[in-house]
Amino acid sequence: MADLYPPTVPYDQGMLDVGDGNLVYWETCGTPDGKPALIVHGGPGSGCRPGQGRIFNPASYRIILFDQRGCGRSTPHASDPATDMRFNTTPHLVADMERLRQHLGVERWLLSGYSWGSTLSLAYAQAHPEHVSEIVLAPVTTTSRAEIEWLYRGAGRFYPREWEQFLAGVPGTPPDGDIVGAYARLMEHPDPAVRAKAADDWSAWEDTLLSWETSGKPFGGISLERRLALVRICAHYFSHGGWLEDDQLVRNASRLAGIPGLLVHGRFDMSGPVDTAWRLSRAWPGAELIVMEDAGHVGNAAETGHVMRALARFAAA
Repeated sequence: MADLYPPTVPYDQGMLDVGDGNLVYWETCGTPDGKPALIVHGGPGSGCRPGQGRIFNPASYRIILFDQRGCGRSTPHASDPATDMRFNTTPHLVADMERLRQHLGVERWLLSGYSWGSTLSLAYAQAHPEHVSEIVLAPVTTTSRAEIEWLYRGAGRFYPREWEQFLAGVPGTPPDGDIVGAYARLMEHPDPAVRAKAADDWSAWEDTLLSWETSGKPFGGISLERRLALVRICAHYFSHGGWLEDDQLVRNASRLAGIPGLLVHGRFDMSGPVDTAWRLSRAWPGAELIVMEDAGHVGNAAETGHVMRALARFAAA
């Protein structure tokens, strides 16, 4: 079992003006002159989680965290229906990361992405490879059309009753229809009760896919404000294919040549089958793939151990 490093408190933090009326929250922990590392959270829209930086040795790393647009401590918050989602896209987030790098005076940084954070890390690294030293992704996503299709329809083959309930949350949508788009429209509905029910129905499906590996409800167990923002952002992004060309991040993986990478993925990840990580590892020169035979999307202590050992190795690079 991996022993996490002790909790740290930020030695610096702020709100970065990224334009379009958005302020992005950021903080830095660890050692100011340590190796820069950026934690890229999942969701999209989950915000940073407490203790997320404890996989990094604070004596070796300058640990940088930020809340992506619309979530966490960034403003305006996507739970507010007045927040304009036109200014919340993958290109916006990539630009925010680059602006944060410049603001903090970082030349190159390691990227550590979780779930959706893998997609965003890859999109940033392919746009700015000269500013990325290493990449650690666990679990791996690229937000291809096939991954979105699996997550919100294909996985229903394993949970047919729960998937029918998920589909029932968007009345009038046929089983082969645009379920994600229908939820995205509900999350823009003027009636707060309609938005809350849609967020609850979406969260119930997401939690179903994680149910075999966790006793809690990662989506349904959070506050209503956070859940509204998370589901609104998720549906917004996935109904637009993440603002990526289909399979773009795998097709363009050659742009990562020269950047060492670690990919860790659970064999039984119901939210995203392992073939995505496999295909990415085949297309990315220098990437190492570790498949955890007894893990899913949430991961386990052994997976954390692999990540921490890689981070210790990269700290000396």
